[in-house]
Amino acid sequence: MAVNESERSFQHPLYEVLERFPGLDLATTQVDKLLTWGANNSQWIFPMATSCCGIEFMAAAASLVDLDRMGSITRGTPRQSDVMVVAGTITVKMAPRVKRLWDQMPEPKWCIAMGSCAISGDFYRDIYSVIPGIDVAIPVDVYIPGCPPNPEQLMAGMLRLQEKVNLKRAGLWSPPETRPETPKTIEPAIKRLLHQGRDRRIDAAQIDQALSLELPVVDLPPLPEPAPEKGEDE
Repeated sequence: MAVNESERSFQHPLYEVLERFPGLDLATTQVDKLLTWGANNSQWIFPMATSCCGIEFMAAAASLVDLDRMGSITRGTPRQSDVMVVAGTITVKMAPRVKRLWDQMPEPKWCIAMGSCAISGDFYRDIYSVIPGIDVAIPVDVYIPGCPPNPEQLMAGMLRLQEKVNLKRAGLWSPPETRPETPKTIEPAIKRLLHQGRDRRIDAAQIDQALSLELPVVDLPPLPEPAPEKGEDE
């Protein structure tokens, strides 16, 4: 579209030279919009994969989901990363090291808790060596529940993170994520053995099934005699 700039009140020699350059198109925008676009589409990920959720994170970088199409590449150093994806259980010994890596990331930085173990510790949260969620050590911006969440859920979490980046760049309030309810995350449909809410009929059925197994009896050959130690015959 042609623009009439005959009444322009300022002179810009470089702009005028570029305007007369053959085959060159000019586009004007605000610097803040350009920076926001760059921040949204260059979210470099520092992976903190400690458990099975890390396999789903690897699958998200494959051809089906392809995190690279939104500019999210994986980096092996925190100093060049924007997003830390915590995928797996974090132990008490590991938490200070995760915090140190988080502190080494430049601002602005973001954190995604991927999977039930990273959110609440899940099945291991009552063990003395596991922290009950990564948010007790570092702030979490996006929660992705699941055991484990699939690659599409990770992509949806990255899109939610883009919305938060847009709000922050615009100077607007970004509401914090609601942490998934822990009891619904860690309680399976069939309770664990010796759990107070477990149906005793399930215990009896499992015991009957175990006793009714007709396992073949295998006659093992006798163990060979141990070799005499040196010096016994002397």
